[in-house]
Amino acid sequence: MRVLGINALFHDPAAALVVDGITVAAAEEERLSRRKHGKRPVPFSAWELPEQAARWCLERAGLRPGDLDLVAYSYDPQLARPADEMGLDDPWDSLRQAYARSAPGFLATALPGLDPAAVRFVGHHLAHAASGAFAAEAAETSSVLVLDGRGECASHLAARRVGDHLEPLRAQLLPDSLGLVYEELTDHLGFLRSSDEFKVMALASHGTPRFADEIRRYVHPTGDGGFRAHGVPWAELCPRRAADEQWTAAHADLAASAQTVLEETLLDLARWLHGQTHDDVLTLAGGVALNCVANSFLAREGPFSRVWVQPAAGDAGTALGGALLLSAEAGERPAPMPGAALGREWTDDELAGRLKTAAVPFERPPDIAVLVAETLAANGVVAWFQGRSEYGPRALGHRSLLAHPGHAGNLERLNDIKGREQFRPVAPMVLVERSADIFDGPLPSPYMLFVHDVDPAWRERIPAVVHVDGTARIQTVDRRHEPLVARMLEEFERLTGLPVVVNTSLNTAGRPMVDDPRDALECFGSTPVDLLAIGPFAVRRADMFRATANGWHDGAGEAPGEDRCVR
Repeated sequence: MRVLGINALFHDPAAALVVDGITVAAAEEERLSRRKHGKRPVPFSAWELPEQAARWCLERAGLRPGDLDLVAYSYDPQLARPADEMGLDDPWDSLRQAYARSAPGFLATALPGLDPAAVRFVGHHLAHAASGAFAAEAAETSSVLVLDGRGECASHLAARRVGDHLEPLRAQLLPDSLGLVYEELTDHLGFLRSSDEFKVMALASHGTPRFADEIRRYVHPTGDGGFRAHGVPWAELCPRRAADEQWTAAHADLAASAQTVLEETLLDLARWLHGQTHDDVLTLAGGVALNCVANSFLAREGPFSRVWVQPAAGDAGTALGGALLLSAEAGERPAPMPGAALGREWTDDELAGRLKTAAVPFERPPDIAVLVAETLAANGVVAWFQGRSEYGPRALGHRSLLAHPGHAGNLERLNDIKGREQFRPVAPMVLVERSADIFDGPLPSPYMLFVHDVDPAWRERIPAVVHVDGTARIQTVDRRHEPLVARMLEEFERLTGLPVVVNTSLNTAGRPMVDDPRDALECFGSTPVDLLAIGPFAVRRADMFRATANGWHDGAGEAPGEDRCVR
């Protein structure tokens, strides 16, 4: 059974391919189109499809559109209601619904040879739920909680997985939406809504929840597995911040207050769900599940023994969830996702060819992991491009910027390189077997979706990765799955005594994470990064500028040293 999943209607368009219940490939359109989030979530863009991502997924498996048995489109227009009936101010939503109803024809045009009859509409929140419950390991019997801005007519779903079936238990109808409330706050604080909500979470750590009581009047659980969440008068609590205006303590306090109320509401929803199912495992999906502070609060205070979060928890993940759900309904047992590295990759020969075409000096050291560790130990910044790109918004050791965690100034340095606000934290990566010595929180944490308290004895040793509240959003590395990253971490610890390396995404502000070698070279060439580790090859910034000064050019044919190549 070959099932292609498509997310397209709102934002983060993506495609995923499931063959015989196994996730083969998944990619977000932004990585190929180079448009952040693929598109803006407005009705006029609802017709746009993840055409490049879909074509790549098929190419990865050696399939043509006509080979597909089913295509899952993660929105069901039959479940929708007119926006004004749902209490939403969205006068052009009818256009969005018209585009959704036309999706089979649009897909057949985008993927010539596809039979439109193969397209199935999958409820948006069911697709989210399947992306969590079916993709998680050891979750054959588990509870699942979905929270986001909106789907067809709801903003939340509580469900249970038993075997290969999902049983919906409770949904919260619009206009009440925790996701939309957080989006409104994002806009009020001067950030881009449906994009920058993570900035609000980071800003919250700088404030105190002094507005929480007022927000609770508009956002609170109702005790029956649902909640109220709309109509918060943000301007009455704190003045609106312009995008180019410096944030104040009041802005941070407003963010902290909203974060507190969100966590309280999520905890109530989790407790209600556990009371219905008595399961040990909770899986989370939906855009709200990207709030790693709230995830950690649920893991710590909630009734479930284990909390697993879909690494592509936002709308991109519904492409995978929809494909897994249709596969399960067709009788294929869904296999847990093999990890987040589900995107594009290049062979060593292909990478060497790209470097030669770019006419940059490069070398092939005996061990790229050792060279990177040495560069980091000398306080260099490394662009790390290895293996398949990640599915989801986190850089997990495949498309990363790496740095030394022991120098406090590296936080400001990396934020300057990326063009980000200085209140934004960067993350530590650590071998899973060393993680409990330094970090207290849900372990392992391979997808960087929880925050952990940093042991006080380590805070001064790794200051670059410690947030203002003494926490860090860590990524644990399992050497069985990431041997190259593990070797780099081990060598770095041998040189510095520190088992932690700074890891942040390989991109600059407002641009998607790099995906292909050209993206990596463009990012490296435009930022003050010392070394690009691309596959087994290394490109040094100093060599690039020396090459330019010395007039090295394509066809030079001479290597400036052992195991080094210049074109």
